[in-house]
Amino acid sequence: MRESENPTHFGFEDVPLADKQGRVDEVFSSVARRYDLMNDLMSGGLHRAWKDALVTAVNPPKGERPFSLLDVAGGTGDIALRVIDAGGPGTRATVVDINGKMLAVGRQRAAEQGLDAVTFTEGNAEALPFPDRSFDAVTIAFGIRNVPRIEQALEEAHRVLKIGGRFLCLEFSSVDVPGLDALYDFYSFNVIPALGGMVTGDAEAYRYLVESIRRFPRPKAFAEMIRAAGFRRATFTPMTGGIVALHSGWRL
Repeated sequence: MRESENPTHFGFEDVPLADKQGRVDEVFSSVARRYDLMNDLMSGGLHRAWKDALVTAVNPPKGERPFSLLDVAGGTGDIALRVIDAGGPGTRATVVDINGKMLAVGRQRAAEQGLDAVTFTEGNAEALPFPDRSFDAVTIAFGIRNVPRIEQALEEAHRVLKIGGRFLCLEFSSVDVPGLDALYDFYSFNVIPALGGMVTGDAEAYRYLVESIRRFPRPKAFAEMIRAAGFRRATFTPMTGGIVALHSGWRL
C-alpha cells in the first residue's frame, strides 16, 4: 500500500496519512491571528497556568550560563517568550513550526518586545532541521497531537537533545474526575466550536481541535511512546482533573 493510502485520523475523520499535514496546515492558517486569544477564551485563562508549569519544569538558568531551548510547533512564540523571560541572559530559544502564518505571528510578537534571543524557523517536527545534540531542552505544547507521525517526531526530539537534556510535552489528556468528564464533553463539543466561529470565523477548525483531543493516546500509552523513542524516566503529571498532562522524558 502506498503511504498516501495509509489511514490516519483528522479529528474523527479517517484520512490518508499523506493528506493530514495539509489539512492541519489549513486549520492553523485559518486561526493563526487569533490563536492565542482563543486559548485564553477557551480555557478561561487556565492555559497560562499550564504553560507556567511547563516553563518551571524547563527551569532555564538565571545567569550567564548558555541554555538552548527548542520549542516545536510553537509558531506564535508563546512558550519560547515565556522561557526567555524566566531565564537569564544566556538563555536562547528556537521556535520551529511547519506553518508560516503561525511563525509570522511569533516573529511579530518577538519584534514588539524587542527580543533577539528567539529565532523562528519553518520546519517539520518529523524531520527537524537541526544537528544531533543541539539543545538543552525540547518542548512542545498542544502540538504533538497534530503531527501525522507522532513516533517520528518523538525520535527527532530525542535526536536533537544533548545528553542530559529534557523533553517536555504539554498536551490535552483524559479527564479523570467523575462528573467533570460529562461537563467537559458538553463544553468541548458545543461551546468551543461556536466560540471559535465567533472569534476566528472558523468553527470547523475548533471542531477538529476538540476531536483531535479525543483521538490522542491516553497518558500511560503516550508515556510508553516517549520511552519507545529512547527517553528515560518518562513520567506525566495530570493537571486540572486530567484535562491536560505534562509529560517528561530525559535523554540520558
